[in-house]
Amino acid sequence: YLRETKDLPLTLETDSMSCIKWWVDVSFAVHPDYKSHTGATMIAGKGSVLSTSIKQKINTRSSTEAKLVGITDAMTMIYG
Repeated sequence: YLRETKDLPLTLETDSMSCIKWWVDVSFAVHPDYKSHTGATMIAGKGSVLSTSIKQKINTRSSTEAKLVGITDAMTMIYG
């Protein structure tokens, strides 16, 4: 599918840029070295305009701590 549709344009639309949403999720200790994984996506209008999936740089002791690290990592992308 991807090879056959690579030349098709991607069309995103929005009524306004006043409502941009971020979604962040974390999977705790899923890597062999027990580091967690963070996924984040930015939604503007009717589609995702930015998505990322990254391994966390530090080990955490709980899923709650992993979520805090994931949100902190995502905030660096949000606020640059």
